[in-house]
Amino acid sequence: MSRGKRSAAAPAAERPAAAQRGAPARPARGDATREALLRAGRRLFAERGFAGVGTEEIVAEAGVTRGALYHHFADKRDLFRAVHEQLEQALVADIGERIGGIEDPWELIVTGVGAFLDSCTDPAVRRIALLDAPAVLGWAEWREIDARYGLGLIGFGLQNAMDRGVLAQRPVRPLAHLLMGAMAEAAMVIASAEDPAAARDEVEAPLLALVEGLGK
Repeated sequence: MSRGKRSAAAPAAERPAAAQRGAPARPARGDATREALLRAGRRLFAERGFAGVGTEEIVAEAGVTRGALYHHFADKRDLFRAVHEQLEQALVADIGERIGGIEDPWELIVTGVGAFLDSCTDPAVRRIALLDAPAVLGWAEWREIDARYGLGLIGFGLQNAMDRGVLAQRPVRPLAHLLMGAMAEAAMVIASAEDPAAARDEVEAPLLALVEGLGK
């Protein structure tokens, strides 16, 4: 029987390297557009708040069309939510970097709490994550995002201190939720203060005293 003709596909060695890897040669245009919208949203939301920014300003700032905005996000609220999550991711990454390599469990907690309070004085975090997000997203969604990014880090600090004998052994998860609530309240005190830096210093010692009270 005669064999059919083989396809004229080039040998793998002759194909472009990017094609062999199955990866694009340059970043997708859609990713760049989405990042431009996130940058624009962050700057404008931080400067004037959610209610003070229109979608026309966002697309003009990002240098994209209105259609591009609605291709990546359902509406302005959806963009705001993504900006808020991006801030939360960056906050947790910064705290993780600052506590990385610290061996002493109490020093780790003190440094982590301090890093969190420092972030609350950042104008973008204050306006977007603390003042606007609870109202724009609703308390339940705002808290869910907060817990998704921060609860694990708090639980790690507590469990590490318990394992090393610095804090008494207690159920970690409910304790982490309670401490997260105290930290959120401290953050609100800073965000609403006329002098955020002074408020940050005022709440640090009482917040750490709450944790210290969990010692043996």
